Amino acid sequence: MDVFGKALTDIYRTGEADILWLHNSYGEPEEMPLEFFFRDDEDMPVLELQALHLCEGKVLDIGAGVGSHALLLQAFNMDVTAIDVSEAAVSIMKDRGVKKAILQDIYTYQEKFDSIIMLMNGIGLTGTLPGFKTFLTDVKRLLNPGGQLIFDSSDIAYLYEDMPKPQNQYYGEVSYQYEYKGEKGNWFNWLYIDQETIKTIAKETGWNCELIFDDGEDQYLVKLTLAQ
Repeated sequence: MDVFGKALTDIYRTGEADILWLHNSYGEPEEMPLEFFFRDDEDMPVLELQALHLCEGKVLDIGAGVGSHALLLQAFNMDVTAIDVSEAAVSIMKDRGVKKAILQDIYTYQEKFDSIIMLMNGIGLTGTLPGFKTFLTDVKRLLNPGGQLIFDSSDIAYLYEDMPKPQNQYYGEVSYQYEYKGEKGNWFNWLYIDQETIKTIAKETGWNCELIFDDGEDQYLVKLTLAQ
């Protein structure tokens, strides 16, 4: 059940929606502001704008949502393909004018790109540290020589200032569940990765890692390029 997609569709079609709740494995449910997904360049943080300006050549936007980043790249006259696993999100993307919006899982996609972006912590979809490592190995097949992978993540150590970190897993591995109009989706794993762990795993899997931007609030932008 695409609970998230239902909420996106309501806000897109009518301008109004009920509260979208995000249940989590570490605390109280959080309210997700749906307008956040439809913002334009004036409302985007510096981190995301920097990521878009780094893009070169053919671009793949993974987990593109309703296409806000893809639309900006199109405005820069860039060749961008936007993929998402939410049918509702892809439908909205197409309606908003994204030229190449595809309902697609990244793990079965086949095409070559010069730049791959995963913004709004899109790298989180890898779910776990082993999943992140597997992804970095697998995604190489989608990059042209000299290509780049650009993503942001956060260090969520601050969540554990008043309680112990998990003993049986990496502290950045969390679980979420959407709830909208009384309907709940399936729980899914999500990953937040600290900078040093990113650097370590990138090196292990054959990537050069460059920290592009740090917002000073535990969120940062990373660029990976294939090691020679």
